[in-house]
Amino acid sequence: MTLKCKKAAGPVAVTLETNRGSGGALSSKVGTKFSYAGLSFDKVQLTADGGQVLETSLAPMSGVKLHFKGGKGADLGVDYTKGNMLATGVLDVKDMSKVSTSACVGLNSGFTFGGDATYALSGKTGLSAYNLGCSYSKGKLFTSVTSASKLSSFDVGMIYKVNADLSLASSTTHSAEKAFTFNAVGATYKAPVGALKAKVATDGIVSACLIKEIAPKVSLTASGSVATSDLSSFKYGLGITM
Repeated sequence: MTLKCKKAAGPVAVTLETNRGSGGALSSKVGTKFSYAGLSFDKVQLTADGGQVLETSLAPMSGVKLHFKGGKGADLGVDYTKGNMLATGVLDVKDMSKVSTSACVGLNSGFTFGGDATYALSGKTGLSAYNLGCSYSKGKLFTSVTSASKLSSFDVGMIYKVNADLSLASSTTHSAEKAFTFNAVGATYKAPVGALKAKVATDGIVSACLIKEIAPKVSLTASGSVATSDLSSFKYGLGITM
């Protein structure tokens, strides 16, 4: 169960997030965000275990955004946008262990192409990861194909919008070792009581949730899951976002 509260504190807003674990223990995070002299402090957060999170961003020129994310690690990145193209680069500035890059371009035909790569700077240096992806959208149909593990397997996802209230989705994996693997099938339905989401996974786990706005800017999420082979494994949860 998660409870989020936001409260204005002078010129900034403070967010308090409390999580209740399966054993009943509570853990909290307190954070804020603000801007000063063109520099955006997107997240300044303190956690219950004494950890700290800092995320900042800066736009020195049109189409260029510099950002820093620090927590357990520290990454310095840059995003470049021009027209239908987006390119990124991220450097691990804490351990200097790797540099990652990605690029994506959208076409007017409905196709979008992209790829990413990671180059190791320590240990066994060289290209340690690379993958490609493609998506196509037209009318009520959206489909995507993304690779994993250096193009050794491909994940295919599909979403079909039946009408304004109902959407269906599926996920499969294909590789040389196994031509077809069913991952999950799901649906989203905008019911009068709220947004209903349900999913059936290949391991027989059925999951569902109901998201309802119970007050302005206050949402309640009720979720549950159960294994079809063991109904006693039913689990449930509640969450409130304010």
